[in-house]
Amino acid sequence: MKKIISGNEAIALSFGDSGGVFASGYPGTPSTETLEEVARLGEVYCEWAPNEKVGLESAIGASIAGGRALATMKHVGVNVAADALLTLNYTGVNAGLILMVADDPGMHSSQNEQDSRNYAKFAKIPMLDPANSQEAYDFVRDGFEISEQFDTPVMLRTTTRISHAKGVVEQKEKIEPKIGPWVKDVPKYVMLPNYGKIKHVEVEARLLKLQEFAETTPLNRVEMGERSLGIITSGVAYQHVREAYPNASVLKLGLVHPLPERKIREFASLVGRLMIVEELDAIFEEQIRAMGIRVDIGKDKIPLCGEVNADIIRVAAGDAIALGSAPIAALPQRPPIFCPGCAHRGLFSILSKLKVFVSGDIGCYTLGALPPMSAMHSTICMGASISAAHGMAKVNEIAGRSEKPVAVIGDSTFFHSGMTGLLSMAYNNGNALVIIMDNRTTGMTGGQENPGSGRVLQGQPARQVDIVALVKVLGIENVVELNAYNLAETEAAIKKGLETPGPYVLVDKNPCILRYRIKQPVIAVDPEKCTGCRACLKAACVALGLGAAAAGERAKVQVDPNICNGCGVCVQLCKFDAMSEAKGRG
Repeated sequence: MKKIISGNEAIALSFGDSGGVFASGYPGTPSTETLEEVARLGEVYCEWAPNEKVGLESAIGASIAGGRALATMKHVGVNVAADALLTLNYTGVNAGLILMVADDPGMHSSQNEQDSRNYAKFAKIPMLDPANSQEAYDFVRDGFEISEQFDTPVMLRTTTRISHAKGVVEQKEKIEPKIGPWVKDVPKYVMLPNYGKIKHVEVEARLLKLQEFAETTPLNRVEMGERSLGIITSGVAYQHVREAYPNASVLKLGLVHPLPERKIREFASLVGRLMIVEELDAIFEEQIRAMGIRVDIGKDKIPLCGEVNADIIRVAAGDAIALGSAPIAALPQRPPIFCPGCAHRGLFSILSKLKVFVSGDIGCYTLGALPPMSAMHSTICMGASISAAHGMAKVNEIAGRSEKPVAVIGDSTFFHSGMTGLLSMAYNNGNALVIIMDNRTTGMTGGQENPGSGRVLQGQPARQVDIVALVKVLGIENVVELNAYNLAETEAAIKKGLETPGPYVLVDKNPCILRYRIKQPVIAVDPEKCTGCRACLKAACVALGLGAAAAGERAKVQVDPNICNGCGVCVQLCKFDAMSEAKGRG
């Protein structure tokens, strides 16, 4: 059977077709749809974990118990899971285990351009790098076989283009899940120093065996063509190489760690110029140069930052003729912004007004950093808003400064890694205001379930964590619920939190209007009362705009009823009572 599906969908489909038993992970673009598709197919157990470390650890447990397991995450999630990963490479597996990691060259939805191939080299484990949806499907089965053959976890790396682009996939015969024995093996799975020293030797021996495997596996293939230019590449870069030079000789790597040295040497000897095409870091190039092989074109011509394309490759090879069309000039800018009706809008309107220092986090609310609100001043990683605010407060205390920092974090991010920061703040007598925006979903990645949403990934009801009760258990005495749509209440609550010594937590419990499809009556503008002062535009809502200006007058505000979600923030910002709920509208 053939299907046209994305790389993420292909991985999910193959997981079910390849005897998969257990899948876990944390949503993060561009990996998110993989587990969602596993859940939609409904054949294999899967779950959202509170964070990537828990997701990988749960997959490890499933593997030890005898079930083929999959952990999914985006590239920065591997940083969170690395503690488990760097010991998993010692213990090995029982049933096959794949860590699917989705990199994001170009930072389409990420805070950095981390190259996960570094982790495979660091952990001394094999990594597969598919170049299309069919390979994404095939490499899952190959990954399980490699994992079990060599007693190792296998990393399956995708990038945004592979995860989200669609292609034709032909399914293979389905392998029914076979759960193996669950065996107690202390020297294998308990990494006390004495056992760990033995396992390190085994890891190095395994890597040598994998290097021999890399020389003969069809995952690495030579496509000989014109010999004046030979290109070594992998993943989506292979597609760009073929677009730029369809007749060139190519060594296409599917197993990108460890590298097949003999195959690379032989290929290099057959071509006039050797070119290495890889996105982000010079992983291949550095290793190939270390082999003593001459590289004629590499990162000296191909950028370290961003995605590659056919034009970049042709220019790097000395062909100045570009294939693509020039970008269209003077296109209007469309910066990301809060959804109409989002509760974050009210909160950041007040934070902007109060001019406090806001330690931010990863989520929809990070958009509060953009103009006109400009009300977020640091964003580091998941959960860092609270920890960073605690450090800021301690230095302010040492310096004799009275300003109290504000941390803003969402519910999913709080469950992910914000709880420990708040625990530290309580334990170490911190002095920051923490605002938890509990919209009962993981909003930025598309509205996935989390421990506070009341449902699990596959739809069944679940225990719903009470964030207010949880915060109190962590040792915070001052915990107040908040309605961020009410600007006066929000301002008063924030001021109270700033004035009160010690940790102070505000929890807004307004659900995500997009995820829960909440629709309020739209807002209308009375043109007789509107002065065109534009105070309402500080809400940064796409439903608000300016009409045509009459002679000698300022343009007046208009509301697009097809976009407005009736949150009322603009109404509260208006100083002339010119905005109100539209009559007869809903």
